[in-house]
Amino acid sequence: MKKLLVFGFIGLMVVSCKPTMDTKSQLGLKGNWTLTSITHIGGEYVKVNSFNIADAHCFEGSQWKFVSNNNSGSLSLNKGGDCPHFESSFKWTVTPNSDFEFKFIDEGVKAKHVTTGYKMKVKNQSANSFELVDKFYAGGQSYDVTYHFERN
Repeated sequence: MKKLLVFGFIGLMVVSCKPTMDTKSQLGLKGNWTLTSITHIGGEYVKVNSFNIADAHCFEGSQWKFVSNNNSGSLSLNKGGDCPHFESSFKWTVTPNSDFEFKFIDEGVKAKHVTTGYKMKVKNQSANSFELVDKFYAGGQSYDVTYHFERN
């Protein structure tokens, strides 16, 4: 009986130490979305490489799927021209302070083995749109890159 109480207490401590999520924001992202536009300081004169994949404007028109019950998602980039074709699964979460955190997951790799990812802020979330705001640094200054999403 003592062992059961000790293990129960340890289990409670482990569960209570788990980082919390912003479930309202997370459920609001559930579904299929199109990244409709990207804005940043400098416009065409400043090139921003998004997620170490391609120029930020290559992501315009990209398709994103967010599944909230298991924090998975997928991205499909098919703009053509000088932009690469890219498809990937990812794991994501929204923290209570509106940080959107995600990491790309290669096929056959478990998410717990991926140690690098990205963090952005969720802004202006509504039923049919939201924005993710990332920071980039140039010339010793930080600037915002805003990704605008519309529900499909």
